[in-house]
Amino acid sequence: MNFKYLKYALALVPAFGLTACMDFDNPGDEYATTDVTVDPTPLFGDADNLEIKDIDEETLDAAIASLNTNFGQLITAQYYIAGGKDGTQPGEHQWQYIYNLNTDNYCGYCTADQNWNGQLESTYSYYRDFCEGPYGRFLSMKTYLGNFLNNDLTNNVVELKAIALLLFDHAAQEVTDIYGAIPYLDHKSNVQSNPFEFNKGYDIYSAIVKNIDDIVNVFDNFENRPDWYKEKIQNVLDFYDVMTIDKQISTWKRYANSLKLRMALHIVKYDKNIAKTWAEEAVASGVIEGQMQQVVLCTLTDFFASHPLKVIMSSWNDSRANASFISMLASLKHPYYDYLVDTNSHDMVNVNTGEVTPQGTVKVGLRAGLRMYNGQQYESNTRTAYSQFTSDDFSYMPVYIMKWAEVDFHRAEGALYGWNMGGTPQFFYERGIENADCGDVFGYPTNNYQSALEKYMELTEAVPFTYVDPEDSANNMESVTKIGVKWNDSDDPETKLEKIMTQKYIAIFPYSYEAWTDIRRTGYPKIFPVLNPGLGDFSLNDGDLIRRCHLPNSGIQAGVDDVNNSGLDAIGGADLYSTRVFWDIDKPNF
Repeated sequence: MNFKYLKYALALVPAFGLTACMDFDNPGDEYATTDVTVDPTPLFGDADNLEIKDIDEETLDAAIASLNTNFGQLITAQYYIAGGKDGTQPGEHQWQYIYNLNTDNYCGYCTADQNWNGQLESTYSYYRDFCEGPYGRFLSMKTYLGNFLNNDLTNNVVELKAIALLLFDHAAQEVTDIYGAIPYLDHKSNVQSNPFEFNKGYDIYSAIVKNIDDIVNVFDNFENRPDWYKEKIQNVLDFYDVMTIDKQISTWKRYANSLKLRMALHIVKYDKNIAKTWAEEAVASGVIEGQMQQVVLCTLTDFFASHPLKVIMSSWNDSRANASFISMLASLKHPYYDYLVDTNSHDMVNVNTGEVTPQGTVKVGLRAGLRMYNGQQYESNTRTAYSQFTSDDFSYMPVYIMKWAEVDFHRAEGALYGWNMGGTPQFFYERGIENADCGDVFGYPTNNYQSALEKYMELTEAVPFTYVDPEDSANNMESVTKIGVKWNDSDDPETKLEKIMTQKYIAIFPYSYEAWTDIRRTGYPKIFPVLNPGLGDFSLNDGDLIRRCHLPNSGIQAGVDDVNNSGLDAIGGADLYSTRVFWDIDKPNF
C-alpha cells in the first residue's frame, strides 16, 4: 500500500455531525451499492430497551415496512465487525488500520517491515492515525447503528434490535480492551458531538453483560412466538444476516453467550467470583459448539478474494511474520511451520560479517521493536526479504468473528479454575486444537493441518530452537517456548494454563485483539521481549509489553479535553503505554 493513499482523517458525517468518525480507507472511494443512507435526523430513544411485547401481525408488518431501508445498516455493521467498511466486505486498507498497524504487532503475530516515511520508527512507536484505527471502526459502527438502536420502531422487532445491540457491544468490548476506556454510554445513546464522557472499563463490561443477558432472553423467547411472527423475522434474517452460516436466532444466541464467556475469562484476575458466574451462566445457556455455529465470513463464498492480511504481506510488502510466532511454531513442530510460513524471498546479508543467506533457504521472522527502514521494495528495504505467511490455506482462510476453537479454549481455561464448563480442561483443550485450522472453511478442514494433527498432539516436549537473524546476529534468541503439546494431568496448573493459552493463540490467528489480551492478562503465550520499547511514549523499559493504546482523541482539542476531563479518571492513571487496562492486574495466575 502506498503511503500517499493512507488516510485517517477527522471527518464530519453530514447526516450526523459526528465529530470523531475516522476514515481508514482510500480517499475518494465511492460508496458501494450495498451502502445504506443513514437517517439524517438523530434519534434518542432507549438502546438498552429489549422489552418483549406481544404484538399483532399488522403492527409487525408496519414496523418491518417502516424499517426496511434501515435493515441494511445491520449488514454494514456486520462487515465492520469483520474488518469491512461502508457496506463493503473486509478489505486490505481497512484491515491495515484496524489490525495490522497496531495489535498485529503488539501480540506477536506480525511485524511491520517499513517505517511509513518516518511515521512508525518501530512497531512500538506511537502514531495516532494508526493507533486510533480500531476506534475509528467502532465509531463508524456507531454511526450506522445509533439511529437503529434508538428508533422506537425497533422495539416492535426486538429480535433484530437485539442483534444490532450485540454487534455494537461486541465492538465496544474490543476497543475497551485496546484503550482501557471509551465513551460507551454516550455512543450507545447516540450522542452526536463532544463532550463525550469516558466510562470505566469494568462499568462497560458490566453494562455489556447486562445487555447480553437481555439479548439472550429475547432470543430464548423467539421460539414462543407465533409461526407468522417467526417467519417474518426469519425472512429479514435470510437477507440481512451475513455472519452466521444458518441464519438462525439460536446461533445468534450462542454467539452472544460466547462473547459473555470471553469477557468472563478476561476479568478472572479482577473478580474471579463474578468471572465464574458469567462463565457458568454463558455455558449453561449455550455457547458455540460446532463448525456450523461459528460466526464467520468466508473468503471463498463471501468476498471472492484473498484474505486481507495476505494482500498486505504479499502484494504490498507492508508486513512480515513475527520472529516470536515463527519460533513458537518451530519449537512445537506445528503444522503451520511446514506449509504456512514461507522462506526468505531474497538474499540476506549480515551487516556485521557480510555472510550471505541465499534466497529461499530459511524461515525467519522479524523481531518486534526493530528500527525499521523506509520503502516497500527489497532494493531499498531488505526487511521485506523476511518470511511471510503463504499458501492457499492462508489466502482463503475465513474471517472469524467468533471461532469454535476460541470458545473451547475459554472452556478449557474455565475448567482449569474448577468452574462448571461442561467437561474437563483436557477435553476442551484437545478439541480446540482439533478444530483450530485457520484455513477451515465451513467444516471442510485443509488436509495440510489434519494430516499432521495426530503426531502434533503427541509432542511431549518443545524442540530446541534458536532464532537466528540473518541480517544482525545481535537479534538472535533462543525460543521462549519450552512446553510441549500433549496434555499431561500431572502438570502443575501454571503449565496447563500456558499450554491452553499457547494453543489458543495459534488457533485464533490472526485475530490479534484477543491474542494481545491473553498475553497481557496471563503472560501467555511467551513471546520474545520487544526491542527498543522506549521508542513509544518512553514509559516502557527494555523487554516490556505495551499494555494499552493511548485514549483516542481524534486529533482535535475537544477530544483532548474529553480525555483530560473523564478519560484519565476512567483508566485510573496516566495515558501511557505502561498503564494497565482494568483486568490487566499484575499478580500470579494462581
